[in-house]
Amino acid sequence: MEISTVDKLQKKALKKSAPDLTKLGFALFFMVGVLTFSFLSNGGIPNNMFLAVAALIGAYMAMNIGANDVANNVGPAVGSKAMTLTTAIIIAAIFEAAGAYIAGGEVVKTIKDGIIDIAGFGGNSSHFIWAMMAALLAAALWLNFATMMRAPVSTTHSIVGAVMGAGIAAAGFDVVNWTTMGSIVASWVISPLLGGIVAAGFLFAIKKSIVFKEDKVKAARIYVPIFVTIMSLAFVTYILLKGLKQVWPKMIELINMLPLISMEVTKNPSFGVAFSIALILSAFVYIIVKKRVSSSTTALENSKASVNTLFTIPLIFAAALLSFAHGANDVANAIGPLAAINDAVVSGGVSSSASIPFWVMSVGALGIVIGLALYGPELIKTVGSEITDLDQIRAFSVAMSASVTVIIASQLGLPVSSTHIAIGGVFGVGFLREWLHIKDEKNRTIEEDVEIIRDEQLTKSAYEAELKALEKKDEKSQFDYTRMVELYKLIANEKKIIKSTKKSIKKAKKVEYVRRDAVKKIVAAWLITVPAAAILAGMFFFVIKGVVG
Repeated sequence: MEISTVDKLQKKALKKSAPDLTKLGFALFFMVGVLTFSFLSNGGIPNNMFLAVAALIGAYMAMNIGANDVANNVGPAVGSKAMTLTTAIIIAAIFEAAGAYIAGGEVVKTIKDGIIDIAGFGGNSSHFIWAMMAALLAAALWLNFATMMRAPVSTTHSIVGAVMGAGIAAAGFDVVNWTTMGSIVASWVISPLLGGIVAAGFLFAIKKSIVFKEDKVKAARIYVPIFVTIMSLAFVTYILLKGLKQVWPKMIELINMLPLISMEVTKNPSFGVAFSIALILSAFVYIIVKKRVSSSTTALENSKASVNTLFTIPLIFAAALLSFAHGANDVANAIGPLAAINDAVVSGGVSSSASIPFWVMSVGALGIVIGLALYGPELIKTVGSEITDLDQIRAFSVAMSASVTVIIASQLGLPVSSTHIAIGGVFGVGFLREWLHIKDEKNRTIEEDVEIIRDEQLTKSAYEAELKALEKKDEKSQFDYTRMVELYKLIANEKKIIKSTKKSIKKAKKVEYVRRDAVKKIVAAWLITVPAAAILAGMFFFVIKGVVG
């Protein structure tokens, strides 16, 4: 290899590695900053070094959540070109942080979903602290690995598996709530299946009511406001049930300050209350969207591409609302164990719930935003374009699935994962496209192939008639014999064409709109997330115990 070629390769490698080093530098700066702040601000507390290290690991976990999980909220919108990658990151960062700070809650369960019995630690705060540290580190490392492999996985399942593994290592198998773990295993199937069915259902409804119509613009004027209103109804209900449940009591207190209004202060809004509020707001949404669509469709072409543009703004709102709900709910995956460690260090005991200091919430909120900005783009591209091709209508269907499926599952008491629902929705719209293509291709192929068979049979009959006439001749020339040989070959060839054409009628050409290698990789990552995180956490617990015990 020439020296000039080597120099070019070295320059190319340095140019490529420079941004990676910059990202790593920012990430390390944030983690060291959290470590330093925690150590200095809690200097008078015994075991403050444990808390500082736990804060560092919590920051690492939060960044990995931002890098992996947020892609599910904005990936479809980016893949459909409804917004640019930069715009998506900015919107997601703002609403993730807002969700965490506004609706993240003041108290968090120290043990996610009650997967292990807190009494199993027997009040041993040291073992509890070590177990939570091990769980945080294991979950963060698994998420980091999954992000490197560009596989969107459930951060909830990661921390659940890690807490289970650390709990088993610290207190034995009896500490685990196996019924809860069974529900989580069931969600591996229920979540993507429900998400795929709901997304495919919405996509098919939009195609039947608008895209397949002769006058698409006229259909859009009627049905786009309806679909956007359904989206509003679903998302407002979803936000009230999932995103604002932590601040609901305060909202009721504020509402009761109004004259002639008196509502019972409850811990969480009921489905009926949330749905009623959503219904009122959605009525206003319908009026606004109806007016906007009527005015904007006057200059639209009668094409699918034009209709697609009507779903751009709803998609942007959907991405923002999903990010808000994610920040409100999943920040607990990063700060739950950290809040537990903080409570154990400060109080010296073990509790099933812990208050969240502002600095702990900030670690989670800022970590998610930083992780998203630094390492989120790769997973956003994977969700948005590397599983199946998305346009605005398909991405809208995926976003609808993300909210509607959670509401349905929560009312039916079914365990679900928002990550699996979102990715299942992407699978669903892709597989629906395949089914529709196969159906259309089969109908088109049958018509064309029947025509081919008819033509080939006529040609074969003509060859057979000519051959029969030559065979009846009493005296045959050399040319006749040569022609007879040619005719035998031509007839045989026509028979092959007719036979193969008949086979093609039975089996239409299949086009894969969902990339199978991506599906296999993602599903494999889903299946091993809980056991992988559990094994890592168990190992880390024994390492920590061996070092400090």
